[in-house]
Amino acid sequence: MGLRPDDLKDMVYYIFEVDNFKSKMGDDKDIITLSFSVKEKEASKDLMNFLEKGYGFVLDADATPGEQSDGTFKVFVEMERTKEAAENILEICDGVKKITGHDELKFRYHKDFRSQEVTIENLEETVPMDADDYNGRINNRNLDNYLEFFDRSYVDEISMLNETLTIKKKWADPLFFEFVDFGPAEETLNRINESFDAFGFAEIIYLSKYVGDYNITKYGNKLTFENNNNVLVLKRIVL
Repeated sequence: MGLRPDDLKDMVYYIFEVDNFKSKMGDDKDIITLSFSVKEKEASKDLMNFLEKGYGFVLDADATPGEQSDGTFKVFVEMERTKEAAENILEICDGVKKITGHDELKFRYHKDFRSQEVTIENLEETVPMDADDYNGRINNRNLDNYLEFFDRSYVDEISMLNETLTIKKKWADPLFFEFVDFGPAEETLNRINESFDAFGFAEIIYLSKYVGDYNITKYGNKLTFENNNNVLVLKRIVL
């Protein structure tokens, strides 16, 4: 029996990733990968079957056999990197929204901090639709990629799930942050309305030792990390 509306309600995270994992079916420049994060193993199998059997343009769908480091189960979809790919992704999202009950889905390209609404325009502008565009995008080093931004940090693992950034270090508890903003230093700092926290020195020292030698400042409950004249704004959270 196929999945009915809302059968996977509250099981699938609303932000999925594009080109964040390597293809099993061919070269990454020729294959687009989508990855969905799912809360339970059986739900991930249901989503995998739904995607593999429901769309003729899907080359392959697969699910991780076990729980990942972020506590989720991943479902992967592979399709050809063609000019029709944006419409194909949009079609998949329409189906996923029906079975999950999500009003909207967002996508994060590769390892960008920001996620975007799933529209034809955003997909065509962000996701490379041919091999040359893919090679140009991947080879162009961007600090809006969270791994690139923290490339000189002391941590062992950095990941994002929905809008939560997780930073892990061996022999220490992980740190969790809510993503707020990212961009050129002057523009980004001007968007912060909170006042400088003169009493946040102890937390800044702790974060500097945990994360690395970044220029860290605290404004209210917001923390800024600076790298090469780019500023990342985060809020510390507890999960």
